[in-house]
Order: sequence, then structure tokens, then C-alpha cells
Amino acid sequence: MSGILWVIVVGFIAGIIARLLSPGPNNPNGFILTTVLGIAGAFLATFIGQAIGHYGPDQGAGFITATIGALLVLFIWNRLVARGVISDTGGK
Repeated sequence: MSGILWVIVVGFIAGIIARLLSPGPNNPNGFILTTVLGIAGAFLATFIGQAIGHYGPDQGAGFITATIGALLVLFIWNRLVARGVISDTGGK
């Protein structure tokens, strides 16, 4: 149970840092979306790190790479909003 709480805390902090480093009107707002952004970034960083051999099968992304992954997820989010694939509800 403490592992899940740790992922949520690290994901939330990584999401906050990613949102601060990439400000803009298309950011997902709120505690839950910020946490999901960070957790998705951590999963993306873990997947890429394991694919290139940086992490072993039983290792996960660290705090810095989770933040970089969250920045990548936020960039993809902004591109999808810019193309109109998803709607921007945060600006209203």
C-alpha cells in the first residue's frame, strides 16, 4: 500500500514541476489531473527507460525522469489541444 502512495506523491510533485516548467492555457487543471499527469509521465519514463536498457525489468523511473516524462506528456497534451483533437476545458 505504501508503494502506491509513494507513486501518487511522486507523480503529484512531478506533475506540479512539469506544469511550472511548461506554463500555458492548455494545462490540465486540478489536483487529480496534475497527479495523473505526473503518474503518466513516470510510466512513460519507465517504459522508455526499460526499452533502451537504462532500467531493469524491476526498476522504475526516478523523480527527475518522471518529471521529464510528465513534461513530454504535457507537450503531447498541448499538441492535441492545438490540433483540436481534444477540447480545452481548463481555460473556461
